[in-house]
Amino acid sequence: MNTEFVNLSKSLARASCTILGCALSAAVLAAQPGMKQMGAITSISLPDAGAHQARDRVDYVHAKPKALPIATNYSPDVARSELIGLLSSVAASGRQPGFSRGQVGDGQEHPVFLGKPAVIPDDGGVTSQEWGTSNLPFSTARADGFTGTTNKTYPFRASGKLFFNEGTSSFICSASLIAKGLVVTAAHCVADFGKNTFHTAFQFVPGYKSGAAPYGNWAAKSVYVLTSYLNGTDSCAQSGVVCKDDVAVIVLAAQASKYPGTSTGFYAYGWDGYGFTSNSLTHVTQIGYPACLDNGEIMERNDSQGASSAANSNNTIIGSLMCGGSSGGPWLVNFGKRPNLTATTSGTDPQINTVIGTTSWGSTSTGPKSQGAAPFLSTNIKGLVTTACGANAGAC
Repeated sequence: MNTEFVNLSKSLARASCTILGCALSAAVLAAQPGMKQMGAITSISLPDAGAHQARDRVDYVHAKPKALPIATNYSPDVARSELIGLLSSVAASGRQPGFSRGQVGDGQEHPVFLGKPAVIPDDGGVTSQEWGTSNLPFSTARADGFTGTTNKTYPFRASGKLFFNEGTSSFICSASLIAKGLVVTAAHCVADFGKNTFHTAFQFVPGYKSGAAPYGNWAAKSVYVLTSYLNGTDSCAQSGVVCKDDVAVIVLAAQASKYPGTSTGFYAYGWDGYGFTSNSLTHVTQIGYPACLDNGEIMERNDSQGASSAANSNNTIIGSLMCGGSSGGPWLVNFGKRPNLTATTSGTDPQINTVIGTTSWGSTSTGPKSQGAAPFLSTNIKGLVTTACGANAGAC
């Protein structure tokens, strides 16, 4: 067995016992079939794809946007004061960031048509956050036009739409590939905070566009989140909304022994401050399928300056026009196709197309037009991936 995996699992188990007192009972974890606790991480194994789809069919046409968690205390004044404080701070470096490389993929398509989405009503979950009083400059635009093919071009095609069932209704979030069969999204897109329950019938559609699935739709085999998120003990500036560990990893079920990342490619991912300056600033490209923009039918792109906020569980804050449905979409540094360096050299943290967070929440005020993402840390994303890959090596 991989030594790094064993040591990390032991370390996570010790941390879990310290925080939880090892008091989480087997009865609680048995709330859903297939749930398993491994120290600080909890997973759920799902039925095979055929039985999964027959029993819990996802309604691709009428799926509703997963309501964006709302930070009720993130006002325009708070946003402005935090930005001013960050810009004027002189923080010691002490950075030890890490990253895992991505891959372009061969681009081979496996098209499926899922049905054109119905018009999504504004039920409060699709209210836009744009205004800009937070003084975080940003621009939001279509990543892919209705007639373009950007959704089938790397690095865009490694992002996609995540469908799932919650109760009797189908919902949508956004997500992205960070290995050939491994998807990263927000924890609130896969589970209920503090309720020890997972959602069901997960289907990931890379490069989704107006009902078309150019690389097929992929059922989940298993899902991994931090146990602290499931049982509600995670460190949160606002319980269940602005948290340290709103991060989840989904292992996809192989189809004919293959995974989507072979065709679409996948992103790098970084942790512990990768892509940030010493005073906690970064520049982010956000990808997602918000229902308030183009009815959630096409991929949207948002580019913004970002800042890590200590007062908000070290979440990264950006300006954005996105809304419900964008949850779980990747926040990337160094996005795009890198030019050949001729008369210059690389800067710090130059790895291209590196995910450093996923969309976690928005502001209740119409002023800031801000969104936040839980930080990627060695204690969440790296631990989740290591655990998932240890049990599903073929997907990684």
